[in-house]
Amino acid sequence: MSLVTLFRPTGDNELKLISDADWRAFPPRLPEQPIFYPVMNFDYAEQIAQNWNSQPRWGGVGHVLAFDLPDEVITRWPVQVAGGRTHEELWVPAEELEDFNAMIVGPIRRIATYRDGVRVEELS
Repeated sequence: MSLVTLFRPTGDNELKLISDADWRAFPPRLPEQPIFYPVMNFDYAEQIAQNWNSQPRWGGVGHVLAFDLPDEVITRWPVQVAGGRTHEELWVPAEELEDFNAMIVGPIRRIATYRDGVRVEELS
């Protein structure tokens, strides 16, 4: 089975919910969030975590998560370009997130953390 790695920029609140799920699932979307959108590359995830999630108005901390899926799974949902050509997101309808979570191979991994826009080495 070939795997593809996707990325998810997030803040501390979502990170806690993922940790509570033993790093195996993303939490359900809020009613005003109809789409779950992991991104297709680290650079885009880093840009969001660093420039958006880690800003003081959003809690001051942003994280980049990585996780693996069988490569054929990503053809199930559309890839959307949100801005520049490297800004690719997989759009998973919120009602399909449970199915999506069941397809994750291995744990979700935190691979980068940013505080007030600056990458920090500690991941705790």
